[in-house]
Amino acid sequence: MRSTKVRWRNWAGNQACVPSEVHEPSSEDELAAVVKLAAGRGERVKMVGSGHSFTGAALTDGHLVRPGRYGSVVRIDRPAGLVTVQAGMTLSALNATLATSGLALPNLGDIAYQTVAGAISTATHGTGERLGNLATQVRGMRLVTGDGSIVECSADEEPEVFKAARVGVGALGLMSTVTLATVPAFDLHVVEEPLRVDAVLEALDDHVSGADHFEFYWVPHTGWALTKTNNRTDRERAPRSRWHSFRDDVLLANLAFGAACRFGRRRPESIPRLTRAIPSTGRVEYVDRSDKVFASPRYVRFYEMEYAVPRAAGAQVVRELRDMVKRRGLLISFPVEVRFVAADDIPLSPSSGRDTCYVAVHMYQGMDHAEYFGAVEDIMDGVGGRPHWGKLHHQTAATLAPRYPGWDEAQAVRRRLDPEGTFANAYTDRVLGRVG
Repeated sequence: MRSTKVRWRNWAGNQACVPSEVHEPSSEDELAAVVKLAAGRGERVKMVGSGHSFTGAALTDGHLVRPGRYGSVVRIDRPAGLVTVQAGMTLSALNATLATSGLALPNLGDIAYQTVAGAISTATHGTGERLGNLATQVRGMRLVTGDGSIVECSADEEPEVFKAARVGVGALGLMSTVTLATVPAFDLHVVEEPLRVDAVLEALDDHVSGADHFEFYWVPHTGWALTKTNNRTDRERAPRSRWHSFRDDVLLANLAFGAACRFGRRRPESIPRLTRAIPSTGRVEYVDRSDKVFASPRYVRFYEMEYAVPRAAGAQVVRELRDMVKRRGLLISFPVEVRFVAADDIPLSPSSGRDTCYVAVHMYQGMDHAEYFGAVEDIMDGVGGRPHWGKLHHQTAATLAPRYPGWDEAQAVRRRLDPEGTFANAYTDRVLGRVG
């Protein structure tokens, strides 16, 4: 096992720490050994994935585990539709491996850089009213607990642990291996087009219920929404050409947009004029492999806040957000992302017990986001919003506990698995409360 000491930063550059030791285990035994070492010294341990959380969820001045050398497929059970992987495997690598076996994950978020463990622990999600977040696809896991022992859990074995640990924010233990449910590989028919945002909000339920996967982006300072409608299809595959993919995903969505954001950071008064160019891309339609549709490259760096609100409040929240931006005269260069997820029974999942609309706001890296994010959070608080665990927010255990019906259940599992707080840090102390 490699062990080094370095400064670590997250992808957005807004979180950093200098751990006492950084470990790169290549086996479960080595992973458990790190925890035993730390627990024996009364020190703390955090595992970091790809660093795509905007919060301090992975920060530590103790032992930092980087699982990049522990990221392989353990087994694929094609008849059962199950895949077991090590915690450090990235979603992009998993997608490619599943495709060669004729399998796929039923839903994904819009990037695939994250590790499996990181994506599950923070309740990463895609969109689709009949589909849950990624953690709902978990069928079993092996977890390293606070004293370095291993707990294997599933719906049949240690069911209380399994129920809570699927979204544990890294505070219940370190994921070792995870078994996920898959489906036969499928293609998606994609229609992307700008529509008037008022019309989208007026017919929102029809859009959401009429598609396997629907999402939209409201473009600030305009009356437009960029809509994405994806449906499973048996049509002949007709992907975008290499040039069109490069043009849409790299040149326009990243390079040109990034240049506009940099210019807007220097001259904020230009932002409304710059955003008005975004909806001019027109309608795009194609058919491609599911994971290639779900995920796209992200080169422009930003800060993000995302809240899960009751599905029925989604349109209201977006309208209030639009009114707030106009009323305050805020200059916002990033579109507001709106997605939809089915209810689940995971205690700390933001979708626990209710069908959910996720609303995400962004600010370009290096720009002050305090007023914008604070005003958005006030709107979310008004409808009982629950923050994405990996996105910026100002909630505490006291404000969050009443919003989660399974809060006490999760806390009981946490006290059992990590009574001394080996996996705690300043972030978990704030949002989950102290333990140990």
